[in-house]
Amino acid sequence: QVQLVESGGRLVQTGGSLRLSCAASGRITTYAMAWFRQAPGKEREFVASIGWVIGGTYYVDAVKGRFTISRDSDKNMMYLQMDNLKPEDTAVYYCAAGDGRLPVRAYDVWGRGTQVTVSS
Repeated sequence: QVQLVESGGRLVQTGGSLRLSCAASGRITTYAMAWFRQAPGKEREFVASIGWVIGGTYYVDAVKGRFTISRDSDKNMMYLQMDNLKPEDTAVYYCAAGDGRLPVRAYDVWGRGTQVTVSS
């Protein structure tokens, strides 16, 4: 079965940009892939999803217009381009494979996360 590994997280300044990557080993057979994030003391929350075959995207309002999700099916890669970062974006970011819905329970496979810290 597929395994996911995130990378690219680091410390950035407010207003800066960052690109996260999610590498999948094994064939992706789920309908969609998604990015989630979890800040200290908070529940894990949906950020964005992308249909793996067609490429349709969906974003949570908090990141709409600032983040862009994309994928390269041939390379088994998913990306999250993060622009105009805010301190509120500070969290561990996870990639996941599932059906594209918002709830955490809709995803069966998860990476271990990558830390994004936005300085204020």
